[in-house]
Amino acid sequence: MIRTIYRSGKGGMTTDVPEAHWKVALHDVGGLFWIDLADEPPQRVRKLLADIFHFHPLAIEGALEKASTPKVDDWGDYVYIVVHSVTFDTQSSSLETHEIDAFLGKNFLVTHHKNPMASADHVWKTAQRNDLVLARGADYLLYNIMDTLAAGYMPVVDELDDAIDQMEDAIFEDTTRTLLNNIFSVKRAVLHLRRIIIPQREVMNRLARDTYTVVDPAERVYFRDVYDHYVRLADVNDTLRDLVSGALDTYLSVSANRTNEIMKVLTIFTALFMPISFLSGFFGMNFEFLPFDSVIAFIGMLAATVGAPVAMLLWFRKQGWMG
Repeated sequence: MIRTIYRSGKGGMTTDVPEAHWKVALHDVGGLFWIDLADEPPQRVRKLLADIFHFHPLAIEGALEKASTPKVDDWGDYVYIVVHSVTFDTQSSSLETHEIDAFLGKNFLVTHHKNPMASADHVWKTAQRNDLVLARGADYLLYNIMDTLAAGYMPVVDELDDAIDQMEDAIFEDTTRTLLNNIFSVKRAVLHLRRIIIPQREVMNRLARDTYTVVDPAERVYFRDVYDHYVRLADVNDTLRDLVSGALDTYLSVSANRTNEIMKVLTIFTALFMPISFLSGFFGMNFEFLPFDSVIAFIGMLAATVGAPVAMLLWFRKQGWMG
């Protein structure tokens, strides 16, 4: 899907601009042209970016290939930016990242993504209602997308926090392999989130502090605001990482304690049956002088067989080994 919005230098706004008029919009120095490419075929995207905008082939290939980390490249007349949005699947406890590529010029913004982008959709609707979003230029428009994108991280962080709380409660109810797998899944999600937040924070830091011909110095403060969001997200992510590590340690501790309880019970039963095993083994030997022909000996043997474990059990209780 390709959608476009164009605000002319005279203030008029047009959506769904025909492709034949794109170059006219780009030559309007005082205007702003935003094209959003969503899940378009790679060959189609490559042709548009090369023939209409004349981007460098390396930048185009970067937009068509999936980038592992966020980054920003300065190409002089435009800046190429890679950022990611995130979603968390509570069922599988997995974190998914969705890449969005942006080409920022003086009077244009090109966004490209394969998955639906809530941040782009939100800003698109806002731009149609509020002329200020487009009137302040392409860099301010990019800020709005980046700011909405950063805000989308907080629900994911909250979902991860809730998942950790549920795991901590479940640890004291039962320690199963499923719970252990869930802990490791959440831990991987938290680490994955950190690998996105940290470089994305640096992208915002560069946009806020470095000099780019397509970014108005007066607009840098807005990117600094987005940078502050990612700083706080990084701090929260560190807290989540400590929590999930603590949950894993608690799981291992509770599991070890339960194993110790089981071993204690088995050891007590083994100790209680030791005298019985000795007596039955000793008096079961086939020697003719063993007193099994005597009723008194039989009663004594029976009393010893029953009394020895009982006596040991009472002694264990007295020593506090049964608690």
